[in-house]
Amino acid sequence: MKRTEREEGTDGETVPCFFSQRTLMAVMGFFGFIFVYGLRVNLSVAIVCMVKKDNTTGNTSTNVSSCGADDSNTSYSKNVGEFDWDKSTQSSIMASFFYGYIVTQLPGGWMAGRFGGQRVLLVGMSIVTLTTLLFPVLARTDYRLVYVLRVINGLASGVSFSSMHTLLGRWAPPRERSRLASFVYSGHMVGNILIYIGAGQLCAYGFDNGWGSVFYLSGSICVVWLVLWGLLVSESPEKCKRISEAERNYIMKSIGSQLGQKFKVPWKAVFTSKAMWVCLIANTCNNFMHFTLQTSLPIFMDEVLHFNIQQNGLLSAVPYMAMAVSSVAGSHVADYCIRRCLSTKVTRRLFQVVAFVGSGSCLVATGFIPCENRHLGPVLLALAVGFEGLCFSGYMVNQIDFAPRYAGFLMGVSSFFSTIPGLIAPLIVGALTPNKTQEEWRLVFYICAGIALLGAIVFGLFAQTDEEPWAKETTKDISLPSKETSKEAHTYDNKAWNPDDEPEKTVYNIEL
Repeated sequence: MKRTEREEGTDGETVPCFFSQRTLMAVMGFFGFIFVYGLRVNLSVAIVCMVKKDNTTGNTSTNVSSCGADDSNTSYSKNVGEFDWDKSTQSSIMASFFYGYIVTQLPGGWMAGRFGGQRVLLVGMSIVTLTTLLFPVLARTDYRLVYVLRVINGLASGVSFSSMHTLLGRWAPPRERSRLASFVYSGHMVGNILIYIGAGQLCAYGFDNGWGSVFYLSGSICVVWLVLWGLLVSESPEKCKRISEAERNYIMKSIGSQLGQKFKVPWKAVFTSKAMWVCLIANTCNNFMHFTLQTSLPIFMDEVLHFNIQQNGLLSAVPYMAMAVSSVAGSHVADYCIRRCLSTKVTRRLFQVVAFVGSGSCLVATGFIPCENRHLGPVLLALAVGFEGLCFSGYMVNQIDFAPRYAGFLMGVSSFFSTIPGLIAPLIVGALTPNKTQEEWRLVFYICAGIALLGAIVFGLFAQTDEEPWAKETTKDISLPSKETSKEAHTYDNKAWNPDDEPEKTVYNIEL
């Protein structure tokens, strides 16, 4: 199957799409983000079976019977909780990850631009893997070491999005940007799905009292990905030894070359850019809702809906299944709209507003689900997180639109500020839900919806997609290397692709 795209370059060249190096980068990035999030949220499920039930149930015994839950809710397996952590300690442990995560957002973006996203992500995930494998031993040694491990995990994980944004800025042609980015980042949803389901089963039936196996297995599998990532992924088309000339030329004429350039950040321009601040606000608003659910969803399923650990793991995964589907499907619709009927700006604004309004509405409705209809709760939560998946065609790729060269660094800046909700969301949930009642959780969902509405208003009115003047590079216009000329004798035009730049168009056959 072939389709035709009009781009500048050499006439008649066939550009691979499905079996291509940029697709390989995206596939490996997809699996990478499975582990980025799988090794982050494993504790969210494991903590339910790590902590002794006597210290976490409080007054829930009465609520459980009124909700129609049976005794299997507390006797689901041979494994029992080991730790006497009260709710304040649990909330602090969940929040400690973000104390490290926020620190490496800005340095991570700079390092990815300076040293390359492939290398930075490799080092970061190696450290995350090590902390995961050490977790069971150190948790049993001293609970304070759990704080230390979670902070280190956050420090190492903080470079992930900026590293991948840097790679996408170098590998993703404009007309494939939404699809490639949403596919890569959908890995984090799949990671949530797998860890929620797997951790629930391992808590019940795994070795090392159940919860220990969650960390040993997820960390061990990630080692395999680290080896493949180091061997198969290159920093850019220029440095890739396996890429075809046709694909290299197609990418370079689409987004320009960055080989050999010094990475110098226009600090003043970045922090005075309206497009940047609008994207940052949207990111922050989305992350409050995202981190609240990520760290507290299994706890809500346990405290309010009273699902046992096996049901909890499975049902907590369902919302992220919906998100994986909506993000990938939405990206194809977004790219189609950009090609056929809507401008990039209108498309980005539309998808993000729908994401915010849809998610907030479903969360508010979740707070009113009566206990006897508790199975509607996971349905509404799935819709809420499914709507959130549309953000991958909204603010998540917006920085690649208006500043592709600095996309990784801008993601670091944005993530630095938008990680603040991760610091406070678990603490807010813990403070607002001391009695673990539905009314208390309803207030949590009200706050999430209100913040989502603020994000919808700001992004819907002010988001920009035109490339910012400070993000453009002005270099001599030099042609692409031909097959008769060595690559060393040429440099690439570093100006970002624009369909109106040249009057002549040539045809690439994009081979799917």
